[in-house]
Amino acid sequence: MGFFDRNRSQLATKGIDPSRLPPGQYVTDRFPVLHAGHVPEYGSLDGWTLELSGLLDRPAVLTWEQLTALPSTDVVVDLHCVTKWSKFDSPWRGAAFETVLAEAGGPAADATHVLCHAEHGYSANVPLADCLGFDAKGQPRAMVAYEYDGRPLDPEHGYPCRFIVPHLYLWKSAKWLRGLELLPADRPGFWEQNGYHIYGDPFREQRFQGD
Repeated sequence: MGFFDRNRSQLATKGIDPSRLPPGQYVTDRFPVLHAGHVPEYGSLDGWTLELSGLLDRPAVLTWEQLTALPSTDVVVDLHCVTKWSKFDSPWRGAAFETVLAEAGGPAADATHVLCHAEHGYSANVPLADCLGFDAKGQPRAMVAYEYDGRPLDPEHGYPCRFIVPHLYLWKSAKWLRGLELLPADRPGFWEQNGYHIYGDPFREQRFQGD
């Protein structure tokens, strides 16, 4: 029995439903660190902003104080990295995607996609429909997270905030988030321009273009 089969079979012995693990993935209790570019350093968040742009009723710019003053929500979700590790039951706190967008009046009728903008010019594209509504547990499907496991995010995991859309591969959950742009059509982000799948469904193993 190979490593992946062994890892999957161990889930049932721990009382965990193996169907939570996408094909080609293994479960880890660690939180591996993977990203492009160096980790940003913030001496202060006084000048930090989150820009809400594109097809919105009234585009807006939120300060850190405005973002963290929004109604917060807690989620516990499974994470799946394209490099084949999965981490179950990850606890996050932040503002639901729709709560953030409400500060800009909500999406226009012709908005179909979201482009997340982050430090170093990084970007990640997600269909708008994947960010709206709730999952089977009644949790928002996407959020702007600023705490992990009851503490501010570690710098290497996206401090001060990152996008979380857990039902897609983790590269879609952009670290060091600085903007959310609503678009009338799909536009590839950083990794999508470099050969990754345009959508990135872990359960369909959509890792690379053509998968």
